[in-house]
Amino acid sequence: MLPKRILVIDDEENLCTIIKISLEYLGGWQVLVATSSSEGLLLVQTELFDLILLDVVMPDMNGLVLLSALRINPVTRTIPVILLTASTQPVNSNESAQLGVAGIIIKPFDPVDLPNQIKVLLRWE
Repeated sequence: MLPKRILVIDDEENLCTIIKISLEYLGGWQVLVATSSSEGLLLVQTELFDLILLDVVMPDMNGLVLLSALRINPVTRTIPVILLTASTQPVNSNESAQLGVAGIIIKPFDPVDLPNQIKVLLRWE
């Protein structure tokens, strides 16, 4: 069975590195990283993913705006999306439910527990 493919879209490069290491070594998944919303948008048009981990606050395009664009596209509308957000940044639960968010992971999170959090949210395994 092929490993799950995950796209991480977050402008914090160091955090992306930590997430990538955590998910590849502890989760056994293949991880690609985009450090901007526009880069992430390009990747989802050329690659297939089982999950997108999406930062909410980014400089070039808000994560929720990007998620809206993903939901409009027939190719990307069914990809599960988990939002990454700092606890001080409120995420509107009505808006996230309307956009089909699979879950929310609050920063900072434990990289050792991250694969388990994802498995629980998506009911993987």
